[in-house]
Amino acid sequence: MLTTNPFDDDKLREECGIFGIWGAENAASFVALGLHALQHRGQEAAGITVFDGKHFHSHRAMGHVAGNFDRDDVMRKLPGRTAIGHVRYSTTGETALRNVQPLFADLAQGGFAVAHNGNLSNAMKLRRTLNRRGSIFQSTGDTEVIIHLVATSDRGNNLDKLTDALKQVEGAYSLVVLTDEGLVACRDPLGIRPLVMGKLGEATIFASETVALDVIGASYLRDVEPGELVLVNDTGIRSYRPFEKVAPRPCIFEHVYFSRPDSIAEGQSVYEVRKNIGAELAREAPVEADYVVPVPDSGVPAALGYSQASAIPFELGIIRSHYVGRTFIQPSQEVRHLGVKLKHNANSALVRGKRIVLVDDSIVRGTTSVKLVQMMRDAGAREVHMRIASPPTTHSCFYGVDTPERAKLLAAQMSVAAMADYINADSLAFISIEGLYRALGEERDNNQPQRCDACFTGNYPTSLTDLTEKEGAPSLSLVASR
Repeated sequence: MLTTNPFDDDKLREECGIFGIWGAENAASFVALGLHALQHRGQEAAGITVFDGKHFHSHRAMGHVAGNFDRDDVMRKLPGRTAIGHVRYSTTGETALRNVQPLFADLAQGGFAVAHNGNLSNAMKLRRTLNRRGSIFQSTGDTEVIIHLVATSDRGNNLDKLTDALKQVEGAYSLVVLTDEGLVACRDPLGIRPLVMGKLGEATIFASETVALDVIGASYLRDVEPGELVLVNDTGIRSYRPFEKVAPRPCIFEHVYFSRPDSIAEGQSVYEVRKNIGAELAREAPVEADYVVPVPDSGVPAALGYSQASAIPFELGIIRSHYVGRTFIQPSQEVRHLGVKLKHNANSALVRGKRIVLVDDSIVRGTTSVKLVQMMRDAGAREVHMRIASPPTTHSCFYGVDTPERAKLLAAQMSVAAMADYINADSLAFISIEGLYRALGEERDNNQPQRCDACFTGNYPTSLTDLTEKEGAPSLSLVASR
């Protein structure tokens, strides 16, 4: 089996999306719809856990939300007015049902289900300690560490136990937690991973992105703030701030690539920010050309911005097919190279003889860019100028993003000029880190950056305990098992 989108393996991948709702009849149906809207954040597996007032019910499955949670026989087994859900990617960790979330455990104080977006950068160390104390792990993921920390906490109620557990972890997390005491949503003190809060009638909703609120007709209330825990139950909504307040560092790559363009992130339209990025890129790296061509679909808003700022016409020089499944059986080695055209094909009649500005969101390993440039040249383009709507990706992410090890990041191994030669482009330019912040309406504070931009700068906002203890070989089975 081969991924039919030949560019899938050369993108940074958000590892998951989460959704939770309290107080709605047929809550699981709303969760399924919300997970549909978050499918771009994780396409390996999906799960939903509900609480009917007495019992917890779960269904977890490999594959997409559609095909699993659009079945009457499945949804009938998920009764209740409150539910949480999760979509996930796996990377080097195993793709197995035992790692599919929400994870559930029967603890001494009752049922406990959790869905997690992010990564705990001290999970290995905590897991070793818990193993020595007798904890038995059922998954290879770092999320289960939270369950064991809750189970072994000597605090009184579930909320206090969860707070105690979270004070022992480092890294990034947005969580929705379901217990018989209520639904809890929380973000790490730096707010690295996103989480928003909405309302649908009397129901309260939490989701990774606002687009998941839109699809069920819910209204956006606010972001769950960094370091905040929100408890929702039949007595109302209560907010807790148990952590020492620190300057937040939300992930800047949400604006570059991860979030859907029709989402609102930190009060800003993702679509407008991406257009701003393209405009900044046009000002920083102008070039004479005939057309601006986006790499569909993620490069489209930035290409529009580049076109408008440069007055070079925007054209669809690459056409994407939306009717090809995620996998496709390749009958022989000889036709494997045809996989590149299953989802993307050059618009030869347009690009032949033209000077093309090709706009993409990022370069990771570089294999995608090589194929894209060659596609344009095979179609007859006279010149191909590559423009990237993010700075060079030079460092790995340890906060819940599927990133290759640093040795496989092209920008960590080559200069921009060498990268241009490698991908066979007439020119190559990335937006500067300063330009990226300007596109967000900010000036970067070099002493204390306002966002997590570690993949571009190496400025990690937290300790990396597991990496430090085993330098150069973090346990990616733990990092990536969601």
